[in-house]
Amino acid sequence: MKKIFIICLTFIGLISVLSSCKKDETRVIMQVSPVTPTLGTLPNLTLQRTNGTATLIFTGTAVDPGFKASANYFLEACAHGNNFKDSVIIMTSVQDTIFKITVSDLNGILLKTFPANQVSSLDFRIRSVLLVDAGTGAPGTSAKPFVYRSAVKTADVTIYGLPRLDIISNGVVIGKIESALGDGKYGGYVKFDKTKSFTLKDPDANIVYGGSGSTISVNGAAINPADNGWFKVTANTQALTLNASPYMVSAVGDFTGWGSGKGNVPGDIFMDYNSQTGSWYTTVDLPTGPMKFRFNAGWAFNWGPDNAGGDAPLPTDGKINLPDSKGNIVINAAGNYTIYFTINADFSSGSAVFILNQ
Repeated sequence: MKKIFIICLTFIGLISVLSSCKKDETRVIMQVSPVTPTLGTLPNLTLQRTNGTATLIFTGTAVDPGFKASANYFLEACAHGNNFKDSVIIMTSVQDTIFKITVSDLNGILLKTFPANQVSSLDFRIRSVLLVDAGTGAPGTSAKPFVYRSAVKTADVTIYGLPRLDIISNGVVIGKIESALGDGKYGGYVKFDKTKSFTLKDPDANIVYGGSGSTISVNGAAINPADNGWFKVTANTQALTLNASPYMVSAVGDFTGWGSGKGNVPGDIFMDYNSQTGSWYTTVDLPTGPMKFRFNAGWAFNWGPDNAGGDAPLPTDGKINLPDSKGNIVINAAGNYTIYFTINADFSSGSAVFILNQ
Protein backbone atom coordinates (compact mmCIF):
# COMPACT_ATOMS: atom_id res chain seq x y z
CA MET A 1 0.00 0.00 0.00
CA LYS A 2 1.57 3.27 -0.97
CA LYS A 3 1.75 6.14 1.37
CA ILE A 4 2.12 9.63 0.19
CA PHE A 5 4.01 12.39 1.90
CA ILE A 6 2.87 15.83 0.88
CA ILE A 7 3.88 19.30 1.87
CA CYS A 8 1.48 22.00 0.79
CA LEU A 9 1.68 25.77 0.85
CA THR A 10 -1.39 27.85 0.15
CA PHE A 11 -1.65 31.58 -0.46
CA ILE A 12 -4.75 33.53 0.30
CA GLY A 13 -4.84 37.20 -0.52
CA LEU A 14 -7.24 40.04 -0.90
CA ILE A 15 -7.01 42.17 -4.02
CA SER A 16 -8.95 45.31 -4.31
CA VAL A 17 -9.91 45.91 -7.89
CA LEU A 18 -11.82 49.10 -7.81
CA SER A 19 -13.11 51.06 -10.72
CA SER A 20 -15.59 53.82 -11.17
CA CYS A 21 -16.99 55.91 -13.99
CA LYS A 22 -17.18 58.98 -11.82
CA LYS A 23 -13.76 59.11 -10.13
CA ASP A 24 -10.23 57.94 -10.52
CA GLU A 25 -9.00 55.20 -8.12
CA THR A 26 -5.92 53.01 -7.83
CA ARG A 27 -6.31 49.76 -9.68
CA VAL A 28 -4.51 46.51 -8.88
CA ILE A 29 -3.62 44.63 -12.04
CA MET A 30 -2.88 40.90 -12.00
CA GLN A 31 -0.23 39.57 -14.34
CA VAL A 32 -1.39 37.35 -17.17
CA SER A 33 1.16 34.74 -16.06
CA PRO A 34 1.95 35.19 -12.35
CA VAL A 35 5.34 34.00 -11.15
CA THR A 36 4.80 30.65 -9.43
CA PRO A 37 6.33 29.77 -6.06
CA THR A 38 9.57 27.82 -5.93
CA LEU A 39 10.93 25.19 -3.57
CA GLY A 40 14.60 25.43 -2.67
CA THR A 41 17.14 22.72 -1.94
CA LEU A 42 15.71 19.99 0.27
CA PRO A 43 17.34 19.21 3.64
CA ASN A 44 18.87 15.83 4.46
CA LEU A 45 15.86 13.52 4.83
CA THR A 46 17.60 10.48 6.27
CA LEU A 47 15.68 10.77 9.52
CA GLN A 48 17.16 9.27 12.68
CA ARG A 49 15.74 8.93 16.17
CA THR A 50 19.00 10.16 17.71
CA ASN A 51 18.52 13.48 15.86
CA GLY A 52 14.85 13.80 16.73
CA THR A 53 15.14 17.31 18.20
CA ALA A 54 17.12 18.71 15.27
CA THR A 55 15.35 21.25 13.04
CA LEU A 56 14.84 20.78 9.32
CA ILE A 57 14.24 23.84 7.12
CA PHE A 58 12.31 23.89 3.84
CA THR A 59 12.68 27.20 2.03
CA GLY A 60 10.55 28.53 -0.82
CA THR A 61 9.71 31.74 -2.61
CA ALA A 62 6.32 33.40 -2.74
CA VAL A 63 3.93 33.57 -5.63
CA ASP A 64 4.07 36.90 -7.47
CA PRO A 65 0.78 37.88 -9.13
CA GLY A 66 2.06 41.38 -10.00
CA PHE A 67 1.06 43.10 -6.77
CA LYS A 68 1.69 42.61 -3.06
CA ALA A 69 -0.62 39.80 -1.99
CA SER A 70 -1.09 37.64 1.06
CA ALA A 71 -1.46 33.92 0.54
CA ASN A 72 -1.54 30.52 2.20
CA TYR A 73 1.25 28.08 1.41
CA PHE A 74 1.26 24.30 1.68
CA LEU A 75 4.31 22.08 1.72
CA GLU A 76 3.25 18.77 0.12
CA ALA A 77 4.77 15.39 -0.65
CA CYS A 78 3.70 12.19 -2.37
CA ALA A 79 5.19 8.91 -3.51
CA HIS A 80 7.47 9.53 -6.49
CA GLY A 81 5.54 9.60 -9.74
CA ASN A 82 2.12 9.64 -8.08
CA ASN A 83 1.46 13.17 -9.41
CA PHE A 84 0.08 14.20 -5.99
CA LYS A 85 -3.09 12.18 -6.39
CA ASP A 86 -2.59 11.22 -2.77
CA SER A 87 -0.58 13.59 -0.67
CA VAL A 88 0.48 14.40 2.85
CA ILE A 89 0.41 17.97 4.09
CA ILE A 90 3.50 18.59 6.21
CA MET A 91 3.08 22.25 7.07
CA THR A 92 1.01 25.27 6.14
CA SER A 93 1.87 28.93 6.42
CA VAL A 94 0.50 32.37 5.65
CA GLN A 95 2.98 34.62 3.86
CA ASP A 96 6.12 32.99 5.28
CA THR A 97 7.75 30.53 2.88
CA ILE A 98 10.32 29.26 5.35
CA PHE A 99 9.11 26.08 7.03
CA LYS A 100 10.83 24.75 10.12
CA ILE A 101 10.00 21.35 11.57
CA THR A 102 11.82 18.97 13.92
CA VAL A 103 13.01 15.60 12.71
CA SER A 104 10.68 13.81 15.17
CA ASP A 105 7.62 15.82 14.08
CA LEU A 106 8.32 15.23 10.39
CA ASN A 107 8.95 11.54 11.06
CA GLY A 108 5.64 11.25 12.90
CA ILE A 109 3.74 12.80 9.99
CA LEU A 110 5.38 10.61 7.38
CA LEU A 111 5.13 7.43 9.45
CA LYS A 112 1.34 7.54 9.08
CA THR A 113 1.69 7.08 5.33
CA PHE A 114 5.07 5.59 4.46
CA PRO A 115 6.88 2.46 5.66
CA ALA A 116 9.40 2.69 8.48
CA ASN A 117 13.06 1.72 8.40
CA GLN A 118 13.40 1.75 4.64
CA VAL A 119 14.05 4.29 1.90
CA SER A 120 11.08 5.82 0.08
CA SER A 121 11.39 8.07 -2.97
CA LEU A 122 9.10 11.08 -2.47
CA ASP A 123 8.13 14.09 -4.58
CA PHE A 124 7.88 17.49 -2.87
CA ARG A 125 6.33 20.76 -3.95
CA ILE A 126 4.91 24.05 -2.69
CA ARG A 127 1.32 24.81 -3.56
CA SER A 128 -0.12 28.28 -3.15
CA VAL A 129 -3.76 29.35 -3.15
CA LEU A 130 -4.58 32.97 -3.87
CA LEU A 131 -8.02 34.50 -3.27
CA VAL A 132 -8.79 37.92 -4.70
CA ASP A 133 -12.43 38.31 -3.78
CA ALA A 134 -15.15 36.45 -1.93
CA GLY A 135 -18.71 35.42 -2.47
CA THR A 136 -19.18 36.17 -6.17
CA GLY A 137 -18.28 32.77 -7.64
CA ALA A 138 -15.94 34.42 -10.14
CA PRO A 139 -12.38 33.20 -10.80
CA GLY A 140 -10.15 33.98 -7.86
CA THR A 141 -12.91 33.65 -5.29
CA SER A 142 -13.19 30.94 -2.65
CA ALA A 143 -15.22 28.81 -5.04
CA LYS A 144 -12.62 29.14 -7.82
CA PRO A 145 -9.30 30.09 -6.22
CA PHE A 146 -6.14 30.75 -8.17
CA VAL A 147 -3.76 27.86 -7.48
CA TYR A 148 -0.05 27.91 -8.29
CA ARG A 149 2.47 25.12 -7.80
CA SER A 150 6.22 24.98 -7.67
CA ALA A 151 8.30 22.59 -9.72
CA VAL A 152 8.57 19.14 -8.13
CA LYS A 153 11.72 18.06 -6.32
CA THR A 154 12.42 14.40 -5.57
CA ALA A 155 14.36 13.02 -2.62
CA ASP A 156 15.02 9.71 -0.90
CA VAL A 157 13.49 9.74 2.57
CA THR A 158 14.25 7.30 5.38
CA ILE A 159 11.64 7.21 8.14
CA TYR A 160 12.38 5.55 11.46
CA GLY A 161 9.77 3.46 13.22
CA LEU A 162 8.78 3.27 16.84
CA PRO A 163 11.39 1.98 19.32
CA ARG A 164 11.55 -1.73 18.61
CA LEU A 165 13.07 -5.08 19.40
CA ASP A 166 14.00 -7.21 16.40
CA ILE A 167 13.22 -10.91 16.72
CA ILE A 168 16.26 -12.72 15.30
CA SER A 169 16.43 -16.41 14.40
CA ASN A 170 19.53 -17.96 12.82
CA GLY A 171 20.86 -14.48 12.10
CA VAL A 172 17.71 -13.40 10.26
CA VAL A 173 15.16 -10.83 11.48
CA ILE A 174 11.85 -12.71 11.41
CA GLY A 175 9.72 -10.02 13.07
CA LYS A 176 9.66 -7.06 15.41
CA ILE A 177 7.78 -5.83 18.45
CA GLU A 178 7.37 -2.10 19.09
CA SER A 179 7.05 0.26 22.04
CA ALA A 180 4.22 2.72 21.40
CA LEU A 181 5.24 4.92 24.34
CA GLY A 182 8.98 4.34 24.27
CA ASP A 183 8.81 3.13 27.87
CA GLY A 184 10.56 -0.21 27.52
CA LYS A 185 7.30 -2.12 27.02
CA TYR A 186 7.10 -3.79 23.62
CA GLY A 187 4.44 -5.80 21.83
CA GLY A 188 3.59 -7.29 18.45
CA TYR A 189 2.93 -10.44 16.44
CA VAL A 190 5.66 -12.83 15.32
CA LYS A 191 5.51 -16.05 13.29
CA PHE A 192 7.72 -18.77 14.80
CA ASP A 193 9.20 -22.05 13.64
CA LYS A 194 9.50 -24.19 16.79
CA THR A 195 12.67 -25.81 15.46
CA LYS A 196 14.47 -22.43 15.41
CA SER A 197 15.36 -20.52 18.58
CA PHE A 198 15.36 -16.72 18.73
CA THR A 199 16.76 -13.69 20.54
CA LEU A 200 15.54 -10.11 20.84
CA LYS A 201 17.77 -7.20 19.80
CA ASP A 202 17.43 -3.49 20.50
CA PRO A 203 18.95 -2.05 17.28
CA ASP A 204 19.31 1.45 18.76
CA ALA A 205 21.25 0.40 21.86
CA ASN A 206 22.81 -2.71 20.23
CA ILE A 207 21.66 -4.87 23.16
CA VAL A 208 20.66 -8.51 22.70
CA TYR A 209 18.25 -10.27 25.05
CA GLY A 210 17.77 -13.99 25.54
CA GLY A 211 16.39 -15.99 28.40
CA SER A 212 14.21 -18.81 29.56
CA GLY A 213 10.50 -19.04 30.31
CA SER A 214 9.10 -15.61 31.20
CA THR A 215 12.45 -14.04 32.07
CA ILE A 216 14.95 -12.36 29.77
CA SER A 217 18.46 -11.08 30.36
CA VAL A 218 21.14 -9.21 28.44
CA ASN A 219 23.09 -11.71 26.32
CA GLY A 220 20.92 -14.55 27.63
CA ALA A 221 20.52 -17.90 25.88
CA ALA A 222 18.42 -18.19 22.72
CA ILE A 223 14.74 -18.90 23.40
CA ASN A 224 12.86 -21.90 22.00
CA PRO A 225 9.35 -21.18 20.64
CA ALA A 226 6.57 -23.31 22.10
CA ASP A 227 5.03 -24.12 18.71
CA ASN A 228 4.78 -23.20 15.05
CA GLY A 229 2.65 -20.27 13.92
CA TRP A 230 1.81 -16.74 14.96
CA PHE A 231 2.31 -15.58 18.55
CA LYS A 232 1.52 -12.36 20.38
CA VAL A 233 4.83 -11.40 21.96
CA THR A 234 5.27 -8.84 24.76
CA ALA A 235 8.54 -7.90 26.44
CA ASN A 236 9.56 -5.45 29.14
CA THR A 237 13.23 -4.48 29.06
CA GLN A 238 12.92 -2.70 32.40
CA ALA A 239 11.35 -5.60 34.31
CA LEU A 240 13.18 -8.13 32.05
CA THR A 241 10.03 -10.15 31.33
CA LEU A 242 8.74 -11.93 28.23
CA ASN A 243 5.43 -13.47 27.23
CA ALA A 244 4.62 -15.30 23.97
CA SER A 245 1.07 -16.59 23.52
CA PRO A 246 -0.39 -18.36 20.45
CA TYR A 247 -2.34 -15.90 18.32
CA MET A 248 -3.62 -17.58 15.18
CA VAL A 249 -6.60 -16.85 12.96
CA SER A 250 -7.91 -19.46 10.54
CA ALA A 251 -10.64 -20.14 8.01
CA VAL A 252 -12.70 -23.30 8.47
CA GLY A 253 -15.74 -24.80 6.81
CA ASP A 254 -17.04 -27.83 4.99
CA PHE A 255 -13.88 -27.72 2.87
CA THR A 256 -11.69 -28.24 5.99
CA GLY A 257 -13.95 -30.66 7.82
CA TRP A 258 -14.56 -27.72 10.15
CA GLY A 259 -10.99 -27.96 11.34
CA SER A 260 -10.93 -31.71 11.88
CA GLY A 261 -8.25 -32.35 9.27
CA LYS A 262 -9.71 -35.79 8.66
CA GLY A 263 -9.72 -37.63 5.37
CA ASN A 264 -8.74 -35.50 2.40
CA VAL A 265 -9.37 -32.14 4.05
CA PRO A 266 -6.52 -29.94 5.32
CA GLY A 267 -7.88 -28.81 8.69
CA ASP A 268 -7.76 -25.11 9.58
CA ILE A 269 -6.44 -22.77 6.89
CA PHE A 270 -4.18 -20.55 9.02
CA MET A 271 -3.83 -16.96 7.89
CA ASP A 272 -0.80 -14.66 7.92
CA TYR A 273 -0.67 -11.20 9.48
CA ASN A 274 0.09 -7.84 7.83
CA SER A 275 1.35 -5.45 10.52
CA GLN A 276 0.87 -2.37 8.31
CA THR A 277 -2.82 -2.98 7.63
CA GLY A 278 -3.58 -4.90 10.84
CA SER A 279 -5.34 -7.59 8.82
CA TRP A 280 -5.06 -11.35 8.44
CA TYR A 281 -4.88 -12.74 4.92
CA THR A 282 -4.60 -15.91 2.87
CA THR A 283 -5.12 -17.11 -0.68
CA VAL A 284 -7.05 -20.36 -0.91
CA ASP A 285 -9.26 -22.43 -3.21
CA LEU A 286 -12.82 -22.29 -1.87
CA PRO A 287 -15.61 -24.59 -2.97
CA THR A 288 -19.23 -23.58 -2.63
CA GLY A 289 -20.59 -24.00 0.87
CA PRO A 290 -20.39 -22.62 4.42
CA MET A 291 -17.32 -21.32 6.29
CA LYS A 292 -16.26 -19.17 9.28
CA PHE A 293 -13.18 -17.65 10.87
CA ARG A 294 -11.94 -18.76 14.29
CA PHE A 295 -9.19 -18.02 16.81
CA ASN A 296 -6.46 -20.45 17.91
CA ALA A 297 -8.26 -23.38 16.22
CA GLY A 298 -11.05 -23.28 18.82
CA TRP A 299 -14.63 -22.09 19.11
CA ALA A 300 -14.31 -19.73 22.06
CA PHE A 301 -13.91 -16.91 19.54
CA ASN A 302 -15.32 -17.34 16.04
CA TRP A 303 -16.74 -14.97 13.47
CA GLY A 304 -19.54 -15.31 10.97
CA PRO A 305 -22.24 -12.93 9.75
CA ASP A 306 -24.10 -10.77 12.22
CA ASN A 307 -26.86 -13.16 13.23
CA ALA A 308 -24.52 -15.67 14.89
CA GLY A 309 -21.02 -16.02 16.23
CA GLY A 310 -19.81 -12.51 15.52
CA ASP A 311 -19.98 -9.87 12.83
CA ALA A 312 -18.16 -10.07 9.52
CA PRO A 313 -19.65 -7.68 6.96
CA LEU A 314 -19.26 -9.18 3.50
CA PRO A 315 -19.27 -7.84 -0.06
CA THR A 316 -22.59 -8.14 -1.86
CA ASP A 317 -21.14 -9.21 -5.20
CA GLY A 318 -23.21 -12.34 -5.66
CA LYS A 319 -20.30 -14.61 -4.78
CA ILE A 320 -20.82 -14.43 -1.02
CA ASN A 321 -24.35 -15.01 0.22
CA LEU A 322 -26.11 -13.85 3.34
CA PRO A 323 -25.70 -16.13 6.37
CA ASP A 324 -27.29 -19.53 6.39
CA SER A 325 -29.50 -20.72 9.23
CA LYS A 326 -26.43 -21.61 11.32
CA GLY A 327 -24.81 -18.21 11.00
CA ASN A 328 -22.13 -19.29 8.54
CA ILE A 329 -20.63 -17.39 5.63
CA VAL A 330 -21.74 -19.10 2.43
CA ILE A 331 -19.54 -19.20 -0.66
CA ASN A 332 -21.80 -19.08 -3.70
CA ALA A 333 -19.15 -19.30 -6.44
CA ALA A 334 -16.20 -21.68 -6.19
CA GLY A 335 -12.78 -20.31 -7.05
CA ASN A 336 -9.40 -19.14 -5.85
CA TYR A 337 -9.91 -16.32 -3.33
CA THR A 338 -7.66 -13.89 -1.52
CA ILE A 339 -9.26 -13.18 1.85
CA TYR A 340 -8.55 -10.26 4.17
CA PHE A 341 -9.96 -10.43 7.70
CA THR A 342 -9.67 -7.75 10.37
CA ILE A 343 -10.68 -8.17 14.02
CA ASN A 344 -11.48 -5.31 16.36
CA ALA A 345 -9.59 -4.92 19.63
CA ASP A 346 -12.07 -6.68 21.91
CA PHE A 347 -12.81 -9.54 19.47
CA SER A 348 -16.51 -8.63 19.39
CA SER A 349 -16.59 -8.09 15.64
CA GLY A 350 -14.59 -8.20 12.46
CA SER A 351 -14.75 -7.44 8.78
CA ALA A 352 -13.93 -9.65 5.80
CA VAL A 353 -13.16 -8.99 2.15
CA PHE A 354 -13.16 -11.81 -0.42
CA ILE A 355 -11.42 -11.19 -3.76
CA LEU A 356 -12.01 -13.77 -6.50
CA ASN A 357 -8.76 -14.18 -8.42
CA GLN A 358 -9.14 -14.53 -12.17
